[in-house]
Amino acid sequence: MGRETKETEEKRKTRHKMVVVGPHVSIITLNVNGLNSPIKRHRVAGWIKEQDPTICCLQETHLSPKDKHRLRVKGWRTILQANNEQKKAGVAILISDKVDFKAKQIKKDKEGQYIMIKGTLHQEDITLINIYAPNTGAPKFVKQLLIELKEDINNNTIIVGDLNTPLTPMDRTSRQKINTEIIELNEKLDQMDLIDIYRTLHPKTAGYTFFSSAHGTFSRIDHILGTKANIN
Repeated sequence: MGRETKETEEKRKTRHKMVVVGPHVSIITLNVNGLNSPIKRHRVAGWIKEQDPTICCLQETHLSPKDKHRLRVKGWRTILQANNEQKKAGVAILISDKVDFKAKQIKKDKEGQYIMIKGTLHQEDITLINIYAPNTGAPKFVKQLLIELKEDINNNTIIVGDLNTPLTPMDRTSRQKINTEIIELNEKLDQMDLIDIYRTLHPKTAGYTFFSSAHGTFSRIDHILGTKANIN
């Protein structure tokens, strides 16, 4: 009985430490390839509820600026999005009602290729950038966007999205060498102290996110990037 009491006390102390450090935050990202179908919206909403993330980032929503209501998911009332009038591209960020989030600044483009939000999450500064890179010239697009947003990127920045490009040969089943544009993008990431979080934590696991039926190949073109200082 005495040992049980001691274990309970230890657990209480540990739990208290976790509370002091701050609540757990999870971020998920998904290319939804269009959300104009009610059935698909229902499936995506169900998936978000099942995953129960703090922040959910979606790409290729194919919604117009007036379609915010189509992104509603119970429990994720904060919805920030960038859309194209022609219902192309489109990115969105949904933030859970369970967290104390306050937006301070929002940047986005009219093409619906990216949205950046700066704010506080439980009084801690956070900058989140959600990107949908075009199918052609993706590495160049991402590199240029990073240059444009350089002043906004700091140790509290997390970049997610469909970058439409593998960053290493391991990110393709073909193990094809990466081209000059991808090399230049990696150099820019390195200059900005940004790392591919998945590849850093899983250096030998492929973890593909996309299948090309045309080429019969798998690749990892969806990424979550963070600063080296913030990897822990």
